[in-house]
Amino acid sequence: MESSVDSAGTESQIKTDDLSERVLSQQEQDRLKDDRILVSEFKQQKLEKEAQKNWDLFYKRNTTNFFKDRHWTTREFEELKACREFEAQKLVLLEAGCGVGNCIFPLLEEDLNIFVYACDFSPRAVEFVKQNSLYSPGRCLAFQCDLTKDDLRNNISAESVDVATLIFVLSAIHPEKMQQALENLYRVLKPGGVVLFRDYGLYDHAMLRFKSGNRLGENFYVRQDGTRSYFFSKEMLARLFQDTGFESVVNEYVLRETVNKKEGLCVPRVFLQSKFRRPLTPNSQE
Repeated sequence: MESSVDSAGTESQIKTDDLSERVLSQQEQDRLKDDRILVSEFKQQKLEKEAQKNWDLFYKRNTTNFFKDRHWTTREFEELKACREFEAQKLVLLEAGCGVGNCIFPLLEEDLNIFVYACDFSPRAVEFVKQNSLYSPGRCLAFQCDLTKDDLRNNISAESVDVATLIFVLSAIHPEKMQQALENLYRVLKPGGVVLFRDYGLYDHAMLRFKSGNRLGENFYVRQDGTRSYFFSKEMLARLFQDTGFESVVNEYVLRETVNKKEGLCVPRVFLQSKFRRPLTPNSQE
């Protein structure tokens, strides 16, 4: 699973390093306040039941052309290069929600000493990964996986992963199942292993442009294609990880502007970029 953040235009330089959430205009506040109608319980249950089908249809429509390759990950997350104890150590990475490989293949090109577990909710996305010319079973294992179930442990040994990435993935999971997904990640991480996180932040432009009738719950919305998106506050995200047993290393809003040249628009984007660590000492999650 991925989000449509990469398709929105050309991202400009960071607008501000302020760690507070985005300040809304009065018009934006009024619009959110007035949007109190929730999607019916029947439709919400149907969306949950058909979540995998909707993501599979997304990749059927867009194939490998929707997202840009993410060459920024090693710049933003130095752990992808610096977490080895010695130069010859192979880094074991799990990309949870790999999509069609826009993150993993730049990493495989850049670093010859890395092994990647790549999983996605969509079987079609996984097949696209396996069909990529850079895919090599000796360096990468791709498999279909529901992060909210025990699928990870069917493919990855406990305490064997150095780094796990959650990049525009957790927001697509129902809030009631997010903690289960994190618990499953926790179990495959080595003690001291880290989760590198980036996703939609509260009051991102994508949240504010939803029309009335698309709201599933607090900060949770459904797109026209049936895929869903949650928008995180710093506090909610920290609580979610800490309740699972992780230690918070970094948890910050990233405020940027995206320029859509085609439409002549400059819109504010809000992301959360965070790092959480599995403690070295045992706790209740082990």
